[in-house]
Amino acid sequence: MPASLLMMLATLLFAAMSVCVKYASAHYGTGEIVFYRGLIGALSMAALLHRRGDGVRTPVLAMHFWRSASGVTALSLWFYSIAGLPLATAMTLNYMSSVWMALFLIGGAIMLGGARTDGRLIATVLVGFIGVALILRPTMERDQLWYGLMGLLSGLLSAVAYLQVTALGRAGEPEPRVVFYFSVGGMAAGLLTALPSGGFTAHTDTFAALMLLAVGGFATAAQLLMTRAYATGRPLVNASLQYLGIVYSFIFGALLFDDPVTPMALGGMALVVAAGIAATQLRNRAAPRDAVQSTLET
Repeated sequence: MPASLLMMLATLLFAAMSVCVKYASAHYGTGEIVFYRGLIGALSMAALLHRRGDGVRTPVLAMHFWRSASGVTALSLWFYSIAGLPLATAMTLNYMSSVWMALFLIGGAIMLGGARTDGRLIATVLVGFIGVALILRPTMERDQLWYGLMGLLSGLLSAVAYLQVTALGRAGEPEPRVVFYFSVGGMAAGLLTALPSGGFTAHTDTFAALMLLAVGGFATAAQLLMTRAYATGRPLVNASLQYLGIVYSFIFGALLFDDPVTPMALGGMALVVAAGIAATQLRNRAAPRDAVQSTLET
């Protein structure tokens, strides 16, 4: 199957996962959803590692810990924001990670005393944040501001996690092992979050329970498809197609949840997509290996 088609299917499955998160969040807390997402991912990746003969033992456990800490926190905040925001809004805020990484590069260049900072990179950051302002203005009520801030923070922490994934790749860690430890971290975080708030909910609602399991199933399948796409296709094309997830989420949100559709919100999403693609292209020119970070999207 061509890499572009694999990527389109992967983004569709991630969007489907976000739909399931929204349905499940009406019955379960964020911690419980994150736990089951991690459980299914850990079991799947452990089986894949066993089949490949890699195993789960790792010489860089501390690196996995920090990657999981940032990645799981980002995932939890994203799931939390999905519960309280229009679906496409929550997806777009999380996909700001590429723009955040561009901002990190600018900050690093300044701190290290770089001779010049690429003006085009600065422009992508500005365009990205203008897009966010346009999105949040028309689609959020006053009581949704907190969810919006958490969604924005999830994108920032996702950027941190992706940079750590790049470091793990350079250390020679296979991708399924990175996902395995990320999933185990999700299970631990889910338990720590769910237990103090009363533990796990009784699974008496069949539809809600199926949505809970589908979150992990869709996410794991999407990860595998996306990993294959990046292994066989062109990184910039894949990174661009990844933003189809926002389009899918917008359609799902309008059809299933009656999410508001406004010209200003559509314009903001277009700006974020354009800024993300431009930032990815500029980063890839400076450091081509950074492109592989998106293979382990939440």
